[in-house]
Amino acid sequence: MGIDVSKGKLDITVLQGNERVMYEVIENTAKELNEFAKRVKKQEGFKWNECLVCAEHTGIYNAHLLAVSQKQQWDLCLESAMQIKQSGGLQRGKNDAVDSYRIALYARKNAEFINLWQPPRKVITELQKLSALRNRLIGAKNQLKRALNEDKAFTNKSILKSMEYCCENSLAAIKDDIETVEEKIKTIIAEDEILKKLFAIVESVPAVGSVMALKMVITTNEFKNINDPRKYACYSGVAPFEHSSGSSIRGQTRTSKKANQQVKTLLHMCSMVAIQHSPEMAAYFERKVKEGKNKMSVLNGIKNKIIHRVFACVNRNEHYKKDYKNNLALS
Repeated sequence: MGIDVSKGKLDITVLQGNERVMYEVIENTAKELNEFAKRVKKQEGFKWNECLVCAEHTGIYNAHLLAVSQKQQWDLCLESAMQIKQSGGLQRGKNDAVDSYRIALYARKNAEFINLWQPPRKVITELQKLSALRNRLIGAKNQLKRALNEDKAFTNKSILKSMEYCCENSLAAIKDDIETVEEKIKTIIAEDEILKKLFAIVESVPAVGSVMALKMVITTNEFKNINDPRKYACYSGVAPFEHSSGSSIRGQTRTSKKANQQVKTLLHMCSMVAIQHSPEMAAYFERKVKEGKNKMSVLNGIKNKIIHRVFACVNRNEHYKKDYKNNLALS
């Protein structure tokens, strides 16, 4: 089953083999999804426990689909639109009906490799929403401040002072709201024993602060959906990839732009903190630069080290140990 998700409607295609046996357009509501589930169940030979449902990952527009899927225990896969598009080869034309067919076809072709969606716990969903709200509030604050700072060099001082006075209450209110959101996030973590222990482990790694830890816990679904550091390095855009072909193409090894840019930015900030406050990382950075390595390439290596350390600690269920030595290396 392929579902093309938009804000107001869902285009649904059901395939049996390569044959389209059903196509419907319904409203994007829980009620309509439940009614559709009853109708499709009446189709000859159809069984929900033998059906793989695939939809594009469209953020909040997936909310009703995820809720119904979880309640009725569907086998659901959420896949990126780019992954589905590029796997389909050369394509001409596009509309919602065609898209739902292509999504269903993608699911049928890749059924043995697809990872099923694992519903996050309620606290993770709440943390995700609060984290997004915090980012929007910070964006609003920075937007106001940026406008005032840009006007400083070109605006009369009395006018600028008047503008700053007009924004004073707004900036103060946004600041209070950010602090409220952050306190709520801390409370949720403190009251959940699993999260409390997990955050303590992640934040034990040098240069990893509360914001980075929160982002990693949310994006990995408590390290359940992604438990391999190499996969997370790829997801966050810090894994280097070779670009070569035959004898004519010899491109530089570089990271991919197909990544979670927020995670990549936070990891960059962590790497900068690491070389400033960790003697070990600072020494590593200086040594590699002296060897002729590009500074950004060395920083990327530090990002990978941070990721691998976090995942190693989580997978071992223990805090980071600075002087840890592998017992096998001693034997």
